[in-house]
Amino acid sequence: MKYPYIKNLHHGEVLSLAGQVEAAEGQIVSKTLAQNQAVSVTLFAFAKGEEISAHDSRGDAFVTVLEGCGRFTVDGTDYLVHAGEALVMPAEKPHAVYAKEAFKMMLTVIFPWDGAQG
Repeated sequence: MKYPYIKNLHHGEVLSLAGQVEAAEGQIVSKTLAQNQAVSVTLFAFAKGEEISAHDSRGDAFVTVLEGCGRFTVDGTDYLVHAGEALVMPAEKPHAVYAKEAFKMMLTVIFPWDGAQG
């Protein structure tokens, strides 16, 4: 694996995560910070009304809302998650995201990995 492990951010600098992504009307913008066999860390900015339709993941998805409020549907249950709050979406359960207002989040997915895969 090549260094740096965390990319697309300045190292050794205090920064605002929410300030790293901006979405214009009609957009969802993402910025990958880290991705390998074990973990994926991505920042997202959603314009009001945008959504990611139902899908599932091999890993547990940990969402931290940075600004605004998003609606997350996990296995048929809706959750409103506000800035400063977090939600774990279990692996292999269908989930969707809807921006009832413009919002930003950090998504961390932890994948099953035994360390022997390289």
